[in-house]
Amino acid sequence: QVQLVESGGGLVQPGGSLRLSCAASGIRFSLRTMGWYRQAPGKQRELVAAITSGGTTNYADSVKGRFTISRDNAKNTVYLQMNGLKPEDTAVYYCNVQLGAVGYWGQGTQVTVSS
Repeated sequence: QVQLVESGGGLVQPGGSLRLSCAASGIRFSLRTMGWYRQAPGKQRELVAAITSGGTTNYADSVKGRFTISRDNAKNTVYLQMNGLKPEDTAVYYCNVQLGAVGYWGQGTQVTVSS
């Protein structure tokens, strides 16, 4: 059974930092591309960042230079380091893994950027 459990969200002031974690189980983690998505109220879910099994990363233009995705295969965990947070980064952040045609999601973690 695939499980993705996110943690690390919270309330932070503009310009602040947070690190999100996603612990995965039920998959051969080291072989999978992992992604972070976010969904703000009234908006569609969007890809924030992804990292392949080989460590290749890609980012949404809106977070390039501020966010960093990384993985620890020994811990079956993917991270999202978020620096220079802006109010428009406020959203629920979700971890994702795609197994063939099926996408699996965590429960999400709320990130709120506000003064």
